[in-house]
Amino acid sequence: MLRVLAHPASVTGLGALLIVLLMACFPHQTLESSLRGLSIWWQVLFPALFPFFVISELMLGFGIVHFFGKLLDPFMRPMFRLPGIGSFVVAMGYVSGYPVGAKLTAQLWEQRLVNRAEGERLVAFTTTSDPIFLIGAVSVGFFHNAAIAPLLAAAHYGGAFVIGLLMRFHDRHAPLSEPVRPLSNPTRNRLSVALKAMHDARLLDGRELGRLLQDAIQSALRLMLVIGGLVVFFSVVIEMLNRIGIVEGLSDVLRLLFQWFGLPAGLTDAIIFGLFEVTLGAKAAGNADAHLMHQAAIAAWVLSWGGLSVHAQVVSLISRTDMRYAPLLFARFAHGLIAIALVYLLWGWLAP
Repeated sequence: MLRVLAHPASVTGLGALLIVLLMACFPHQTLESSLRGLSIWWQVLFPALFPFFVISELMLGFGIVHFFGKLLDPFMRPMFRLPGIGSFVVAMGYVSGYPVGAKLTAQLWEQRLVNRAEGERLVAFTTTSDPIFLIGAVSVGFFHNAAIAPLLAAAHYGGAFVIGLLMRFHDRHAPLSEPVRPLSNPTRNRLSVALKAMHDARLLDGRELGRLLQDAIQSALRLMLVIGGLVVFFSVVIEMLNRIGIVEGLSDVLRLLFQWFGLPAGLTDAIIFGLFEVTLGAKAAGNADAHLMHQAAIAAWVLSWGGLSVHAQVVSLISRTDMRYAPLLFARFAHGLIAIALVYLLWGWLAP
């Protein structure tokens, strides 16, 4: 009996049953939290992510990804042990935010342009916040202080770069997806090889512009529905856990730990909410009763950890590949700690 209950599937099933019972006990609060999550998806995530999803699909169809892959391969492999095609994922992931990096990595894996180890490295350090959310929502909206944006950006994206360097040692004995072939005249031939790769990829795709645009919009809409469902679900979960006192209990434990380390206890809510969802955690960090330096450190942790909602989005995207969740979990945990350290280290130079 105990062995059955200890099985992960049984624990998940009991947890789901508990949430259903709580939803039946608190129907009004369930509806309010669902609408709150839906509002975040519709007003923030949909307009921010949908255009990038469509554009990334079009760029894959046009072969632009293959062009950058051939062009930047000599830089990506020695630095990150990734093929040059990963540079496109890095750029799109950093510009458009989570979970775009995971989506593009899964597509590259399906096209056999990256293997499992390379895909896990790529997802690990491209799961980042987008600059619009970091500056507009967090710095201006939650902190009411645009001057905090350079510090948060340096800590968050600097931490992601460090994670990329560290992840090059992940599964170091895994073979390369495509061996590097030296060119006879690298300066002149690299551009021509990249252009030929783009042309060949476009011919291999073969879809007309109208069909390509239609497929891109349909794929982006399907993904946005999945993301919206996860945001609403975690909004309800957080509310139900709050109703039965679990959130308050975790906050009490964290307050004791914070007092022991001499940290402000007002940041505990930001950590609890940020554990589950980025937006709620960043908002709680901005409203916390603490010194601005500590608020910024916790906000950087929230952005870098990503919240279990983002984790679930990434897992749903890589579920059809052989990539594993454990490297992502380690990278998010390490990224959060590095971001906190960078805030304290850079405070003297970038303090608002």
